[in-house]
Amino acid sequence: MSLLLTAAMVASATTPILAEEEKKYEVTETEWGYYLVTQDSGETLIYSPNSGVTLLEDDGYAFKDLNQNGVLDTYEDWRLDTETRATALAEMMVADGRDGIESIAGLMLYSAHTAVSSETVSGTELDSRSGTQDGTTTMDAIMTNKLRHVLVTTVASAEIAAKWNNNLQEIVEGMEYGIPCNNSSDPRHEASTDSSVQYVAGESGDISQWPGTLGLAATYDPELVQEFGNIVAIEYRALGITTALSPQIDLASEPRWSRVSGTFGENTALTIDLSRAIVDGYQSTYDEDGNDLGWGDESINAMIKHWPSGGPEEGGRDAHYGYGKYAVYPGNNFDKQILNFTEGALNLDGATEMTSAVMPYYTISYNQDPSGDNVGNGFSNYMINELLRTEYEFDGVVCTDWMITADASSDSVFEGKCWGVEDLTIAERIYTCLMAGVDQFGGNNTIEPVMEAYDIMVELQGQEFADSRFAESTVRLLTNIFNVGLFENPYLDVDESVATVGNAEFMEAGYEAQLKSVVMLKNSNNVISAYDETAEKLTVYVACYTETTTDATTLVTTTTTTPSVSVEVLSQYYNVTTNPEEADFAIIGMESPSTGSGYSTEDLEAGGNGYVPISLQYREYTADTARETSIASDPGAEFIDSDTGEIVYTDEVENRSYQSKSVTASNEYMLDVLEETREAMGDKPVIVYMRQTKATVWSEVEPLADAIIVGYSISDQAAAEIIAGVTEPSGLLPIQQPANMETVEAQDEDVPMDMECYVDADGNTYDVAFGLNWSGVIDDERVATYGSEA
Repeated sequence: MSLLLTAAMVASATTPILAEEEKKYEVTETEWGYYLVTQDSGETLIYSPNSGVTLLEDDGYAFKDLNQNGVLDTYEDWRLDTETRATALAEMMVADGRDGIESIAGLMLYSAHTAVSSETVSGTELDSRSGTQDGTTTMDAIMTNKLRHVLVTTVASAEIAAKWNNNLQEIVEGMEYGIPCNNSSDPRHEASTDSSVQYVAGESGDISQWPGTLGLAATYDPELVQEFGNIVAIEYRALGITTALSPQIDLASEPRWSRVSGTFGENTALTIDLSRAIVDGYQSTYDEDGNDLGWGDESINAMIKHWPSGGPEEGGRDAHYGYGKYAVYPGNNFDKQILNFTEGALNLDGATEMTSAVMPYYTISYNQDPSGDNVGNGFSNYMINELLRTEYEFDGVVCTDWMITADASSDSVFEGKCWGVEDLTIAERIYTCLMAGVDQFGGNNTIEPVMEAYDIMVELQGQEFADSRFAESTVRLLTNIFNVGLFENPYLDVDESVATVGNAEFMEAGYEAQLKSVVMLKNSNNVISAYDETAEKLTVYVACYTETTTDATTLVTTTTTTPSVSVEVLSQYYNVTTNPEEADFAIIGMESPSTGSGYSTEDLEAGGNGYVPISLQYREYTADTARETSIASDPGAEFIDSDTGEIVYTDEVENRSYQSKSVTASNEYMLDVLEETREAMGDKPVIVYMRQTKATVWSEVEPLADAIIVGYSISDQAAAEIIAGVTEPSGLLPIQQPANMETVEAQDEDVPMDMECYVDADGNTYDVAFGLNWSGVIDDERVATYGSEA
């Protein structure tokens, strides 16, 4: 119903209530219990009657009295630009002394992983999925530590997420300065591998389902990737999420790295264009005619990662662990590693101009700092202040990756990632980050160590410097909250959220993208060709994997047989049999060879240094041609327990080489089943569907297959549609496929596209931008544009 503004709803006694005809706004109560303020040529406001916030008037317009002081403060005035408002609030917070600095410290926190299983905002529902360095729950952090940035993981449903968001925003609207929560998410749009979740034209789903990032790259289509970014932004906003902890735009120049699947591949020209496209899609709001309006109610902040590219990990080991802390540059190719950032996401085509946030990676970019410092990128003054901020003029938020300020006790334990500054306390690490140009700390839930860092800064740099430095970060952090309109309206219409997330239009766009991402590598004798609805159904044998487990208590043995590709989806096109003799052809689904992380406690216990190869083949691999001496080595850094001051671990490893050591893929059995299937089928065709997460040495697989398709985090349904010939394949390889492991060892971690590529029985080379359609090798405009670019 329509509500007239009453004296009780007006916070300022000094601001007169205007006559009805002078007002330029109207207040109504929504069905979901909030006040909606619509204005003539002004911003729409929504606020909760339970938060304590009321309205102020000026020149006939209404404004939210967020700090409940009865005065229209500059930061509350939506008529002003973002920079003015953010600066004014930052100055107010600093002027409020230590209480205000504590609120700034709260803004600098980014929560641990938080699952939303209920609309109720409570400590129980908001317990972190993974531990924080202090054990604090996210709700404790919000209420006690003034945290305003929540990393949301799983959500029960769009309805639950919207209600949870509203309850959360109502709480923080009534606290301190009324600063809204800027909730975020890691990527959540990859297609489900659950065969019971299928795309049905015209039907909605839980959320739109797209190929993984490497699959998006396989389309070689910046317009599609920008559309993806725009749809993600709209769905995120409907879930109460206003920052994407993505895209991951590392250059995938090291083929063994476990995070290749989250990148846009190793073709530099392509990755630059796709990095720019997705961030434009995230951050810009578009009108009905497709015009870019810049920041708006369909915008989200992009936090690109990981500066200055996490791709060149020595030996492919990942920096979530100490054994993978080093990025190396044997090809002296640092400048190319950062092009996705400097020419892509920091140089947008759209109206928002530049990504709003950057996350440095855990890695130590070994020997790249002219000063000689070798510290994690989040602690590096050279990487952040000198390069990112000064040379490349980025003045947005820099947020650390999760838990880099926490203690680390061992190279092989998943905990803190304080690489290069292990000997500092948590507060000293935070101080180091701040001095390097960082604004925010991922996985940190308490303000105490941030306040300790502030006190260190006051002592070492002076009060004026410390206040100015904290205000600088505050402006950046507030800018991202103002730009997406949360100060005016942080609330969601629950029904609209339910109707938006996973709607039929978005589901169709995602499924079409899955189909476009599939790469056909081999198609001997046109085994895969256009589908003929009038032809008699062929019979397919689907290879299965068998697993036998024994219960440790009852000693009961159970054998489970699982089809390698969904029988349910294949049954739409074929008769399915369990007898190879009855089949016209066979299909086997496989996954990229998996040989672990490159570090083995068993090797360490046996007297080795712990380092072992990461292989891209299934069978045993012995690294005879690996480096005799690693490029990066530890100087024997001491790991200090910040509570006791005691040395808990001393890393004495100087040579991280794994030369002459051997590994075998944990999923070697998949190759066994392929060989068995090939033998059982005789001369009849065998089709391999490879679910690829990184490159594969095809010499073990390709000779056994008549046709091969590759999918990057797609559904079996999409793969089956390509195999059946319902849709012609059009994807192109976004990463090279090596001829052997020797070329993998010979390539430089920082140089893309520098391997000898596999050549199959048909004479095709599995290089970047290669793919087949029904007619043969694809040679279109995409290949002309990107085929020779590295």
